[in-house]
Amino acid sequence: MEQTWRWFGPRDAATLAHARQAGATGIVTALHDIPYGEVWPIEAIRQRKAEIEADPSLGLRWSVVESVPVHDHIKYGKGDDLKQLYANFSQTLRNLGACGIRTVCYNFMLVLDWTRTDLAVGLPGGGRALKLNVHELAAFDCHILQRPGSERDYTPDVLQRASRWMDETPDAAKDRLLANIMAGLPGAFKRYGIEELREVVAAQATMTHERLRANLVQFLENVLPAAEEAGVSMCIHPDDPPRDLMGLSRIVRNAKDIDFILDAVPSPNSGLTLCSGSLGANPENDVPAIARCFAPRIFFAHLRNVTKDPDGSFMEADHLGGDVDMVSLIDVLVEEEQRRRKEGLPRSLLPFRPDHGHELIDDGARQTHPGYTVIGRLRGLAELRGVMTTLARQRGYEM
Repeated sequence: MEQTWRWFGPRDAATLAHARQAGATGIVTALHDIPYGEVWPIEAIRQRKAEIEADPSLGLRWSVVESVPVHDHIKYGKGDDLKQLYANFSQTLRNLGACGIRTVCYNFMLVLDWTRTDLAVGLPGGGRALKLNVHELAAFDCHILQRPGSERDYTPDVLQRASRWMDETPDAAKDRLLANIMAGLPGAFKRYGIEELREVVAAQATMTHERLRANLVQFLENVLPAAEEAGVSMCIHPDDPPRDLMGLSRIVRNAKDIDFILDAVPSPNSGLTLCSGSLGANPENDVPAIARCFAPRIFFAHLRNVTKDPDGSFMEADHLGGDVDMVSLIDVLVEEEQRRRKEGLPRSLLPFRPDHGHELIDDGARQTHPGYTVIGRLRGLAELRGVMTTLARQRGYEM
């Protein structure tokens, strides 16, 4: 499997040299400076590719795009510019294909991306981890955002703890909670203030699962022909967390949702980004089983782990710790890659990256995006590589 590393561009404190020292050979990046909905020019794609390949001794290549953002109007299914937005996304796919970049990860989450309430949970020895505390989410939703009807989405116990948190927490920590929730837009420079977030959440209160699904289907119908023409594989990322959030519908939560999406617009270029951490945050999801079910349609993998609490809270764990059976999951992915090689399928090499990492040792001295530390991801990649190497040798697979 191809070991990759997410890089946010030249301003990223986690550098390309760090990626190579960690053992990665593929880079996962995007053109974050280009506004959502605009075409990625070939010249800009070539420039980013040249930056990645500038030092031949590193041996790096641009392996996966994460992400070409889907404009909000596409997700909302409305706006006079829909036709142009579909055309722009399609042209970006053609431009990427023309530059030899064949895998595009995308998501269809409304308003927010991945969501955590605490970005610095203490670990033994002084490390830090990301966590979603449900009572803090409820405090934000019910007391700070003041979303109408929000109380119906939480248990009485959670609501009680949320009220206590509001009473006992300093104002500075309450202000920080908004920033923590906004941190899930790691590649974007847009951040919502509380009033703006209140407005956009309210505007999407009537967006049902059925309507959002229909908008996704319409999007795929319009852009997949260009993906096929360009030889680009599009792989949708699961919702994180995989459940409705602050009144916002989410539609990539489990095997049933994934099956619907892949069947709705049949195409060999439509597939899945298998994210073990996102899917693993739902106690009903058997992540290795989901991987086995959709193995031929997995074009990219995010590997991280979570530990879950009974109230729905979860924390990002060690890559080989937590509730997801990572060894069994990797076994499925290694086996699928070998199948592709034996059948002589094009681009049989399956890219994966260590998704998120704890803040370890001197990671705190670098201003990296939350979760995208250097040493924490280096450790995760090393652990995952060890499992893959062991499984491959046990089964006589080619590495």
